[in-house]
Amino acid sequence: MVFSPRFTYRTVMFRLRPHDLRFPPVEQATPEGLLAVGGDLRPERLLEAYRHGIFPWYNENDPILWWSPDPRAVLFPNKLHVPRSLKKRLRSNAFAVTLDTCFRQIMEQCAGPRPQYPEGGTWITEDMLDAYTHLHELGYAHSVESWQEGRLVGGVYGVAIGGAFFAESMFTRVDNASKVALVKLVTQLQAWNFRLIDCQQSSPHVMRFGAEEIARSDFVDQLIAALKLPDRRGRWEFDKASDTGRSEESG
Repeated sequence: MVFSPRFTYRTVMFRLRPHDLRFPPVEQATPEGLLAVGGDLRPERLLEAYRHGIFPWYNENDPILWWSPDPRAVLFPNKLHVPRSLKKRLRSNAFAVTLDTCFRQIMEQCAGPRPQYPEGGTWITEDMLDAYTHLHELGYAHSVESWQEGRLVGGVYGVAIGGAFFAESMFTRVDNASKVALVKLVTQLQAWNFRLIDCQQSSPHVMRFGAEEIARSDFVDQLIAALKLPDRRGRWEFDKASDTGRSEESG
């Protein structure tokens, strides 16, 4: 995500009640995309949020902030673009890539210091770690891991509901490790007939892989269609027939 929650959230009128899972219509979000404040991170609320195109993002010691930006960055799996240089990396089999083998560790790595955030800090708080680990245990949150010589060097995690995957964060310790994990993930989602990957907001990184910005109203329509597909809950594994070869033909 490229925007920052560091502004006066007190101006947001809608405050979530402890026992009410309902969110306001996403059209009521501020121009920055902030929709609501408060509530909690229990699974029922998180799943309700994602089903309506809403996600939490906030700083340590702040109340929970709920977002629905407009426009929305989306990667349609069948439009995956793999840059030429990365195709060579995929063919080299430099990384072993797995699914759902160390979900919390992936989140912890994403929460660690990264060069693109020199000011330090993270939006992945302990509460977020616990909440998404719980979602993973319930079969809704998933991770993709890149390994090199037995060492975890990159990965991605997100939430899957119906035919939609909501990408949350990624990290890399070796060049191209997270990119390879992302391509492997998208290729597998193609095979499973997923309709969209929510990238939340655009960045040069996701746009390089074929993501595009669409109006929030279009995103909601696409999401409604994707949610008609059955959930793929439980621990994920790669299909044997789904490998880098298919990705190399993309783009």
